[in-house]
Amino acid sequence: MTKEKVDISDSFDLLKYLKEQNLLEGHPEFWWPNSNSFEIFLGAILTQNTKWENVEKSLSNLREKNLLSLEAIKEVDLESFILAITPSGFKNQKSIRIKKIVSNILEEFGSFEAFCENVSKEWLLEQKGIGLETADAILCYACKQEFMVVDKYTQKLVASFGYEFESYEDLQAWCEYGINDNLDKIFELYGYEISLNKLYCRFHGKIIEYMKIRNKQSNKGKK
Repeated sequence: MTKEKVDISDSFDLLKYLKEQNLLEGHPEFWWPNSNSFEIFLGAILTQNTKWENVEKSLSNLREKNLLSLEAIKEVDLESFILAITPSGFKNQKSIRIKKIVSNILEEFGSFEAFCENVSKEWLLEQKGIGLETADAILCYACKQEFMVVDKYTQKLVASFGYEFESYEDLQAWCEYGINDNLDKIFELYGYEISLNKLYCRFHGKIIEYMKIRNKQSNKGKK
């Protein structure tokens, strides 16, 4: 992957560059393709190792079967739940893990609303099948907490500008620092005092959409 012909000194410069591309036109305010927090929570887990289109099929199945609540998922028999999320792949593993974390949420927090308000990243990482990226996706998009999600797309994009990081945490810190250090400039850029959570949501969304376009262009060039 070649280095971009744009001068990027920090994540603020990257945000500004991506904002100029109008990448989120037609997308939801917080980018994630669903405004229902519980569906976002499920989607963040189901999307592991699969395409989002497959996740949407699973969520549609769950919606049809009225399985979009902690209580419903806890009570449904495992075979029915497996059948509903089959399109997302790894159905047996994901179904067992989701049912377990749902039970843990009910036991620890009592409701999904209380979970969103009080859950910590540390608690999420203690749950089987929840890694750093999934935990941050849940915290950022479902719980509206101030965590920036970074992924392989983020890693590839910043690498194209000459920045390499050894760990997820280092990449995340680079992304968050440039934003937090330039909030006044960002408010001026947006024209209002955008919340840090919304900013992280849209920044991550811009990265995904930008990389999708670049990948399509790259694939066309190979034909």
